[in-house]
Amino acid sequence: MLKCILPCVAFLMVTAASSADLQQPPQTDGEAARIEAMVNKAAALVETRGKAAFSEFRRRDSEWRFDDVYLFALDFNGKILLNVEFPQREGTIRLKEKDADGKPFVGDLIEVVQTNGSGWVDYMFPKPGQRYPSEKWSYVRETTIDGTPGLIGAGFYPD
Repeated sequence: MLKCILPCVAFLMVTAASSADLQQPPQTDGEAARIEAMVNKAAALVETRGKAAFSEFRRRDSEWRFDDVYLFALDFNGKILLNVEFPQREGTIRLKEKDADGKPFVGDLIEVVQTNGSGWVDYMFPKPGQRYPSEKWSYVRETTIDGTPGLIGAGFYPD
């Protein structure tokens, strides 16, 4: 019985880990690396230009918006500052919003940034032009937007 204590405790600690633990998206043909680079570049631009950079992020078929990939930004209260594909969400507070599986994904996005500075979060969200949710992986990074602490991110749909 004593032989089980350490492995059992380790197992319980791993399974009870918070959602802010670092996750990795499914392997893709460089899609994850491309999104990380885009988000990191966008965060640097927002640090210097603030919300003035948002108009550049909205341009279709640009380095900021391609296929089903687009940028979004939130403050730490869950207020959506930018959502390129769903602009009707901008200005709304979604901190307690849950996905189709009941996952509080907005809170998870904020938590991973506040805990780790950046990271990946998976959740269910509709693809642009669709009504029903699909699996989505988003990379988010901490930034300051016109003096307000928040995050910027983008994601992809692996299916």
